[in-house]
Amino acid sequence: MENVVIYEEMPELRHPIFIEGLPGVGNVGKIAADHLAEKLDAKRFARIFSKHFPPQVTIDADNVAHLACNELYYAKCENCDLIFLLGEYQGLTAEGQFELADNIMRIAADMNVSKIITLGGYGIGNVVEDPMILGAVSSASMKQELEGHGVMFIPGEPSAGIAGASGLMIGMAGMNGKDAVCLMGETSGYFVDHKSSSVLLRVLMSILGISVDMKELDERSQQMEEFTSKIKEIAEDQSKGHLGYIG
Repeated sequence: MENVVIYEEMPELRHPIFIEGLPGVGNVGKIAADHLAEKLDAKRFARIFSKHFPPQVTIDADNVAHLACNELYYAKCENCDLIFLLGEYQGLTAEGQFELADNIMRIAADMNVSKIITLGGYGIGNVVEDPMILGAVSSASMKQELEGHGVMFIPGEPSAGIAGASGLMIGMAGMNGKDAVCLMGETSGYFVDHKSSSVLLRVLMSILGISVDMKELDERSQQMEEFTSKIKEIAEDQSKGHLGYIG
């Protein structure tokens, strides 16, 4: 088995926007994409299986085993149609990453996608109180419009590049003259960051011209804010030589 795509239906969409939300730094992009797809009642229409995913199955509530895969969902909104690439895995090797990205780009081309938006986290190694959303684009002509939605462009950043599907897809899009942007929420990179995901999703919704209920994600974000505040307090106490306990 190389890459196998199993379609459950072939939706008719109007020049859809393709949104990638696979796991990455802080799972920032995945959380945002999963939340948006859920609130829009997105419907799964295809699964992507690959030898480049982990050699394992997941077990559902009925004890049925399912091979590791990525999934494609669609949602029809008033302002636009959307395709979501969701899942728990990325390719395990560089070769696998390229093969999967190429396969997905072919699917996007077949579905006449108008724009590609990839979502991810920008790890900075420390707790972030007010995460910025950084952008990278397939064409400099896209920057001005995106800046109007709160996307920040810092010359040469991320200096280490963008790894995985988020980077490969905008690179391949640019090579083929397709508009694409990677939106990255600042995060420490040390834990799952719902706060950065919440900020990222609000920027994404502004770009798309849509709105969904954010209550659940905001509650998770608040919990994360309380958690990070405690971490900062502990770090400050340690830097002052204070010990909360001896053991």
